[in-house]
Amino acid sequence: MKKTHLWTVGLALVLAASLAGHSAPASGRTPADEGLAAIAGDGCTVIIVGKDASTDGSVITTHTCDCGICDWTFRRVPAADHKPGSTRKIYHISQYQTWPPSEGLRWDLIKRDYAGIDIPEVPHTYGYIHGSFGYMNDKQVAIGESTIGCRERMVNSTPAARLDLTMLTLLGMERGGTAREAVQVMGSLAEKYGYGFHDDGEMLAVADPKEVWIFEVMPVGPLWTPQSGKPGAVWCAQRVPDDEVAVCPNESRIGEIDLANKDFFMASPNVIQLAVDMGFYDPKSGKPFNWKRAYSPTEGSAASTNGGIQRLWRFFNLTAPSKDLKPETPNMDLPFSVKPDKKLSVQDVMDMTRDRSYGTPWDPLKGIRGGPFKNPNYFNRRAPRVIDDGRAEYTTVTQSRAGLPDPIGGLVWISFGSQDTACYMPFYAGVTEIPKSFSVGDHWTFSRDAARWAFDYTDFHVQVVYSEAIKDVQAAQAKYERDVVARIPEIDQQALTLYKKKPAEASKFLTGFCLNNAQTVVGAWWKLGDDLLVKYNRLYLYDTEKRTYERGKPAVPEWWKKAVRAFDALLEPDKK
Repeated sequence: MKKTHLWTVGLALVLAASLAGHSAPASGRTPADEGLAAIAGDGCTVIIVGKDASTDGSVITTHTCDCGICDWTFRRVPAADHKPGSTRKIYHISQYQTWPPSEGLRWDLIKRDYAGIDIPEVPHTYGYIHGSFGYMNDKQVAIGESTIGCRERMVNSTPAARLDLTMLTLLGMERGGTAREAVQVMGSLAEKYGYGFHDDGEMLAVADPKEVWIFEVMPVGPLWTPQSGKPGAVWCAQRVPDDEVAVCPNESRIGEIDLANKDFFMASPNVIQLAVDMGFYDPKSGKPFNWKRAYSPTEGSAASTNGGIQRLWRFFNLTAPSKDLKPETPNMDLPFSVKPDKKLSVQDVMDMTRDRSYGTPWDPLKGIRGGPFKNPNYFNRRAPRVIDDGRAEYTTVTQSRAGLPDPIGGLVWISFGSQDTACYMPFYAGVTEIPKSFSVGDHWTFSRDAARWAFDYTDFHVQVVYSEAIKDVQAAQAKYERDVVARIPEIDQQALTLYKKKPAEASKFLTGFCLNNAQTVVGAWWKLGDDLLVKYNRLYLYDTEKRTYERGKPAVPEWWKKAVRAFDALLEPDKK
């Protein structure tokens, strides 16, 4: 057998296992593997920034809608006044169900799944922007969502549970004039009409220009009926301190609660008793009641799950490195929120949604995982879950800003597809419409009429030679995202001048700005995809201006060539 260096043999063995498609038998799975597998389907990361923790006084939330097959469409629902005695139809809306575009628009088709109940309407409902969930209404009330699960005995998928999460957020948008009010609206409706059906434990970050709450709601089991006289949901909400930041990465975040402190806690009347009745908490134990330990415990740490649940640790690692929180610290023991080492701008938050845990023990480029062109997506089937995930349908960043009229103060930034190759586009709370291209399309039917496909088109061409093509994307992001972020104060002032004279003119101006910007960005991303196809075609480097090309560029790195030769050596017969 030919002699090779030990590192070469090890590298070759890794390559052999990877390229041959071998996997360890189930019986050989470690606890870390199990922890990783348990969260493989989870995705939605919510970043939360209090007003005094942001550089401009914004209250900020995010939502990464990660699924890979779900609906990505948006729409704008106008405000409305309702006559006495009016009712609101309730529909069951699955987060995951889609229909072929040929059958119609999703938000028309959901009416096929009537929940069998109409509830009393309120005199006035606010207008709002929504996708899979409600995101921003006319009063700058904003929402970000993350599934957190609950104990199995709590799940209620029976028809008695009239409200699922999407419907609940739409009602919160329609009826909540402040974050606190929206929490109370959603909580009380869930209690009265029953929560669950399509969903189980969920977290919503609910914000307004003054404050932001983490609101967690769960079903109460399949035996609940309205006739029981008991609440049809259990919920709890905790306010994030104004000068702190928090995150929800598919884990319950509320621990010990103090309902006497009404400025920071709210809850359903059964918040503790349900846990006692179900055997999740023993008041005789001498231990204080802990919400997440009772209803949705997440065992393990970033380290013990091989990075499977590392997003919580990673967020604190990014925002407050001075605290030196260890990846070995159990997630259940990590803080609810922290004061960041420096205040965060909205651009900082956007950049954070693109984090891939580079430089950590769970770097997706570690070793040879990224291939010759350092693609963080190559190893993603078994990779630790990071904040930026290629399955994202879209991501939202909301800003609720005091000191401005609501139509100008509220902003929803929307990006489609994987955050690293996408571009955030602003939509003010005062817009009267959103682009038609945002309301159409799905994963199974390519369409140049759907904005989302422009970003997937570019993303697809980036994957071939990621380390080089991502630089082209970042240059486009600097032009079409960062420059617009920097222009927002100017747009605010122009709109404010108009608003003082005639509010309708301000809305018209903001709508025109947002629609034009979105059209420009979507067009730029279609062209970017075309340009990448030409520039890196055949793995050559084509210069369209000089009409020249270079073979061997982008260059395959020498370490990759060594790895290939090491793999080949394993396949050669022994030579004497």
